[in-house]
Amino acid sequence: MSCADPAPVFGTTFTTMRREYILATIITVSNQKGGVGKTTTSAALAAGIAATGKRVLGVDLDPQGNLGFCLGLEPSDAPTVLDALQGKVTTAEAVGRTEYCDILPSDISLSSGVENVAAGHKESILKNTLAPIIGLYDYVVIDTPPALNLLTVNAYVVSDFLIIPMGTDIMSLVGLSQLKETIESVQGSLNPDLKVMGILLTRFNKRTLLARDVLEMAGQLAKQIGTVVFETRIRNGVAIAEAPAHGESIFDYSPRSAAVKDYQDFLKEIAGTIHLKEVR
Repeated sequence: MSCADPAPVFGTTFTTMRREYILATIITVSNQKGGVGKTTTSAALAAGIAATGKRVLGVDLDPQGNLGFCLGLEPSDAPTVLDALQGKVTTAEAVGRTEYCDILPSDISLSSGVENVAAGHKESILKNTLAPIIGLYDYVVIDTPPALNLLTVNAYVVSDFLIIPMGTDIMSLVGLSQLKETIESVQGSLNPDLKVMGILLTRFNKRTLLARDVLEMAGQLAKQIGTVVFETRIRNGVAIAEAPAHGESIFDYSPRSAAVKDYQDFLKEIAGTIHLKEVR
């Protein structure tokens, strides 16, 4: 694309009686397997994008509720995303604020509570919940549970892009065929504009034979779901595990860590796709 070419527009579309709005770019981080770095990646995206001056909302759909913790949100009895989904509070009332971005937090009650939301179009509950505040943000980053359930489907329905983190082990490859089916089902009816941006390999050690084997197999799986394996691979790093305990983003806590530098490179790699400038 030349500099003179008009850039394509991304953003979730919300329709009112009067007009259609193209609003925030929404990115979901998802894999049905736990322990692959979903929350770390979600927090890195939220903090990294916010560092460029963009308005960012993190949405925690994982009942473990770790996204807010990773970004310095203080524990409290404040409303959660479930309260907003159930209509007990307005969406704005459930939003918490951190040094880095706004957060719709979650807790363990989300694991079963969403099933009790009023019947009808349950796959669009999140989209309807975000609609009143979506215009306040440039980007929304959604962290999902390690499962393919109603929460995950809601995230796919509202999103522009999907990022799939995958650990460098054989077990991380298991179940991606089911993930493929879920993605295709959503693309086929509920959100035809959902784009799988790529597979992000985490805890990567290029010196091991296993890592090279997983990289090759991940490439084959990526082709099956019409995407790619990102060039950036995230190495192991103690700083990533330590940062949440200090209430800091990984970029502030240990900017020289190898894994943190990998996440900085990852942000640069996807910046063009999500129209993000001035990545540090």
